[in-house]
Amino acid sequence: MNKDKKRFTLIDNELKKEYQLDGIKGSTGPDVINIAGLYKETGLFTYDPGFTSTAACNSKITFIDGEKGILLYRGYPIEELANNSSYLEVSYLLMHGELPSESDKKEFENTIRNHSLLNEQISYFFRGFRRDAHPMAMMIGVVGALSAFYHDSLNIEDPEHRMISTHRILAKMPTIAAMAFKYHLGQPFMYPLNKYDYTDNFLHMCFATPTEDYEINQLYSKIMDQIFILHADHEQNASTSTVRTAGSSLANPYACISAGISSLWGKSHGGANEAVINMIDEINNSNLNPKNFIDEVKNKKNKIRLMGFGHRVYKSYDPRAKVLKKSTEELFKELKIKSKELEIAKEIEELALEDDYFKEKSLYPNVDFYSGILLKALGIPTTMFTPIFAIGRTIGWLSQWKEMIEDKEFKITRPRQLYSGEINKNYKKVVEREKKSIFNLLWLKKTFLNNQ
Repeated sequence: MNKDKKRFTLIDNELKKEYQLDGIKGSTGPDVINIAGLYKETGLFTYDPGFTSTAACNSKITFIDGEKGILLYRGYPIEELANNSSYLEVSYLLMHGELPSESDKKEFENTIRNHSLLNEQISYFFRGFRRDAHPMAMMIGVVGALSAFYHDSLNIEDPEHRMISTHRILAKMPTIAAMAFKYHLGQPFMYPLNKYDYTDNFLHMCFATPTEDYEINQLYSKIMDQIFILHADHEQNASTSTVRTAGSSLANPYACISAGISSLWGKSHGGANEAVINMIDEINNSNLNPKNFIDEVKNKKNKIRLMGFGHRVYKSYDPRAKVLKKSTEELFKELKIKSKELEIAKEIEELALEDDYFKEKSLYPNVDFYSGILLKALGIPTTMFTPIFAIGRTIGWLSQWKEMIEDKEFKITRPRQLYSGEINKNYKKVVEREKKSIFNLLWLKKTFLNNQ
């Protein structure tokens, strides 16, 4: 990050004053205007709902060019990593800034493998959940509770403690997700086996049973590993920003990652691929064909959304979606079966890409459009789509958290606001207040009792 010679002038016509703001240039992408001292100098805040035009941090981890459809991890194109690398190799890259040497790679993989087992008492946590609890709900609770078991590495100001916690969380996330899956099914938990690599172990823990071994399908494993890579990091998205915000208070990393999982659960974030499957199932089970459905989406009177299309950042084809589309086609070719879901998805994509309505709005397939179809073909139920996203994104969260803690400009996150509420109201005694307030309280009480 370098200060550019370019400077910007803010003019206050009312006070007839001018304020100079420095321009800052990154290694690539849009330049930024440094407004860190704006309030002190002018008494003004900026107003940017959703932070669509605000750089909240300085990061060297991930870069996105939404106009050109480019995604880089530490400078490496996502397509190259997804097709040639492994998830743990990419994890090392995101965490340490460069791809590992052969010896570093082996040591890192062994470290993660040896941290995959959970404290046995953690299994009792799951028994406190209802059997029909969503796996994400269980993961939020269990990941947050890890800090109660690993007291030896909670000093986040100690680099060694940070690294130990990072390794533990990365290693244990597939185990926790698989346990949530098994509990949801009513099946016994399966322990991780050190003979397997990261992704094979996850598939083993999900699909093996005490009565029968699970034979790892290497194509399935390769695709699952690719899914983890494609979801590993994605700049300052909602869940990553949540992790950074939680971490800015110096909360322990287990609490921060639990907060990230909570944010990821939203259907506008990690739950979007499940929504795509629901959309395709609705088309498949109704009288609508893809063309009719596209027409319904374009009708502004309807509130029907084309799930899996469009992105806050990408204004062209999401490069992750291209990789997944190819992998989806390869999988069904290998399985020698036809997929009605894939046929519908490809027809929807073809119709939308040729339609001026979607072109004008720059709506193209994103990573969620094909990932749900792919996961379903691998035998993964829709309730596990977001937990799998969480496994992949864990290393991104950890890398961003670590980068933030080590940043010299690090400070607690404290956004400001534009207040538009009432002011200068005088307190009234309860007997002087309008009766509707009492009725509201009675209604709330009735609603609360009905929900017990």
